Amino acid sequence: MKLEDYIEHLKKLVELERKAEIEAMREEMRRLRGQERERLGRAILGLNGKIIGEEFKYKLVKYGRKKEIKTEIGVGDLVVVSKGNPLKSDLVGTVTEKGRHYIVVALENVPPWALKDVRIDLYANDVTFRRQIENLENLSESGKRALKYILKLEEPRESRAVEFKPQDENLNESQGRAVSLSLGSEDFFLIHGPFGTGKTRTITEVILQEVNRGKKVLATGESNIAVDNLVERLWGKVKLVRLGHPSKVSKHLKESTLYYQVENHERYREVKRLRERAEKLIELRDKHLKPTPQWRRGLSDEEILKFAERGVGVRGISPKHIRSMAQWITLNREIQRLYQEARRIEEEIAREIIDRSQVVLSTNSSAALECLEGVKFDVAVIDEASQGTIPSVLIPIARSDKFILAGDHKQLPPTILSEEAQELSETLFEKLIELYPSKSKILEIQYRMNEKLMEFPSREFYKGKIRAYEGVKNITLQDLGVRETSFGEPLDSILDPKEPLIFVDTGRHPEKWERQRRGSTSRENPLEAAVVKKVVEGIIEMGVSPESIGVITPYEDQQDLIEMLIGKYGVEVKTVDGYQGREKDVIVLSLVRSNREGDLGFLTDMRRLNVALTRAKRKLIVIGDCETLKVHPTYRRFIEYVKKRGKVIPLDRSFPISCRRRE
Repeated sequence: MKLEDYIEHLKKLVELERKAEIEAMREEMRRLRGQERERLGRAILGLNGKIIGEEFKYKLVKYGRKKEIKTEIGVGDLVVVSKGNPLKSDLVGTVTEKGRHYIVVALENVPPWALKDVRIDLYANDVTFRRQIENLENLSESGKRALKYILKLEEPRESRAVEFKPQDENLNESQGRAVSLSLGSEDFFLIHGPFGTGKTRTITEVILQEVNRGKKVLATGESNIAVDNLVERLWGKVKLVRLGHPSKVSKHLKESTLYYQVENHERYREVKRLRERAEKLIELRDKHLKPTPQWRRGLSDEEILKFAERGVGVRGISPKHIRSMAQWITLNREIQRLYQEARRIEEEIAREIIDRSQVVLSTNSSAALECLEGVKFDVAVIDEASQGTIPSVLIPIARSDKFILAGDHKQLPPTILSEEAQELSETLFEKLIELYPSKSKILEIQYRMNEKLMEFPSREFYKGKIRAYEGVKNITLQDLGVRETSFGEPLDSILDPKEPLIFVDTGRHPEKWERQRRGSTSRENPLEAAVVKKVVEGIIEMGVSPESIGVITPYEDQQDLIEMLIGKYGVEVKTVDGYQGREKDVIVLSLVRSNREGDLGFLTDMRRLNVALTRAKRKLIVIGDCETLKVHPTYRRFIEYVKKRGKVIPLDRSFPISCRRRE
């Protein structure tokens, strides 16, 4: 394919996905009542608000209610505030803080209606898509070169290892090799970081080494959390600035933001003085007659000023009114001049901060911000590169001479809603590592989990290359000083604190079957939900804190069912997709599928299985029907592996089930 045709093709795919995301959101708002959207975690009802302050020109409104707020809406999310119908509101803000009974939203303006009995809905953000399209329309030579590599229109140069003095003395051999080859690459390099292998630590070292060599670095990630992690590791070691809306940045990292640094610059006093002067003039201006069409009757500003100077009336307008409108125009011009001057100084300060920063950090999308226009970077370091689409990672790549991508294409790709745009789930990282394996280095030592939990995914997905760090290879729940179990069988065997790997086989239980709610495409399994409840209650009773326990399931309806049963305990329940990049001491995984046809649905996505199996540090309890699962060779191998290295515990009819049906 020609380069120009491929760029056009990418633009079409982005547009398809943009439309699909907005339509999915609007369709759900149309289809579901507020209470249903709230149950899914995408709306909060019955809120009252009060303005609690201002931050960076945004008004902060604290919305609260007596009933506890349980929601998927998080800090940094875009939300729409409405009186009941989100489709009829255009009041959009960003979440800055969240507690059990409140949520704080940053809004540009706050109409009086927006403070009493409102609802907040998660909102689709199409700014990201517009930035991707604009970048593709004006793609730089660096961006085009990256595409030429995957189209085989240009060959990259060989990466060579270079010597360097590590700033982080605890880098292992594979991390050091990845840094060395990254530094010795003229065009690009790929750091393949599987679960728990210290990917962020490695790219932090790459950034510090590049800065030592006098290079200017653009460091980005697909999510704000990834960028925050980098800021945290680099803060105090280099001159840095973090771009993006301040509400999307962790509270303790506010000092790193461009907003904060601009407002604390010595010249910002001048900006404040100009704005204060403008605000005083606004009060003065508003005492005069505003020249609306009704009053000016076709007269231009210049004509009004001329007639005022002569002290005459015209077209039925009295000299007094002409004079008043002239005063309004004169004052308004001065107000605009003051604001423009304030903006000019603000932009100068921002440019000065960016110019003197050795590292600029942002999400991939925010790398398109105007304040970076014309800034040239020597290298772009992009984290979570296997979770960003090609149009997304092209934004930072287009601003730099070379790029380093860090990710893991064996875990979940970007989620694409549009059926016609599924090609977007094939990432630049994945394409490049397949075409140029010599331009990549896998990190080989994992620091997260017990060796028994690591061994199967290492063998199945990474050709056995991953090894456990000595300090974690034998960690179990027993190390946490938990109480011994005395619940009776099979629970005592399932919860055994010395055994890290358990498979609870529901195959012999008469109530093992999955089911579907009316009108839903998802699945749920009441028996597995009941097992999860018993297991979680037992683990908490043993003395493990709810924050250290995670429940994962591939299906949203099962997530909902489990939350209904254990919500009061404060244990995090999420789909597999919601757990990527996360870890807990204990993970309980409910696989759901149990049917006579051996139909596994999207359980056959092995990347989803890889993520699910690699979140636990000390104990993994998998619940599923071996009969159904073993039709797939990978699940069959996993069950065999657990038999050898862990424990497979069969459930029979003696296990009680009490889980009422929900439609």
